Amino acid sequence: MDWGNPLNIKDTIRTIPDYPKPGIMFRDITTLLGNAQAFRRAVDELVQPWAGSKIDKVAGIEARGFILGGAVAHQLSAGFVPIRKKGKLPHETVTIAYSLEYGIDEMEMHKDAIAPGERVILVDDLIATGGTAEAATRLMQDIGAEVVAACFVIDLPDLGGRAKVEALGVPVRTLVEFAGH
Repeated sequence: MDWGNPLNIKDTIRTIPDYPKPGIMFRDITTLLGNAQAFRRAVDELVQPWAGSKIDKVAGIEARGFILGGAVAHQLSAGFVPIRKKGKLPHETVTIAYSLEYGIDEMEMHKDAIAPGERVILVDDLIATGGTAEAATRLMQDIGAEVVAACFVIDLPDLGGRAKVEALGVPVRTLVEFAGH
């Protein structure tokens, strides 16, 4: 697709120093989402490797993964599955615990959201340490999904998250990288 003036997706992502705590450089994609050209391009680039493939579902991790994942699912003519923090879904769920920097958290999805053998792409805005993406991937694999790929707009490669997901046999697609954390 011809975008006329070259658009650098990385330039549309705002960096907020010392948020949510000192020393963290928060990568804010709300500026990307608010830029129609950047949002469209990011979704198109996330979808591109699977255009024309049979993808049954796109799973998005709460909350920015819902925005991106919904758009990716639409482009792929696939269903959308929300993966949420524990206690937010109204029907029977499957749950997985995972480690955070300071403790344990849990995420869940509806038990009937993905059938065994369905081809699924995981989507979120950013992969850092990989704990959340790794847990979401395991959750889907545990119920029999074929996780085709995990897609993120941003990779923070210094934190090693990509390797955790790839160790589960799932390729990772990212659009931009930022050094540090």
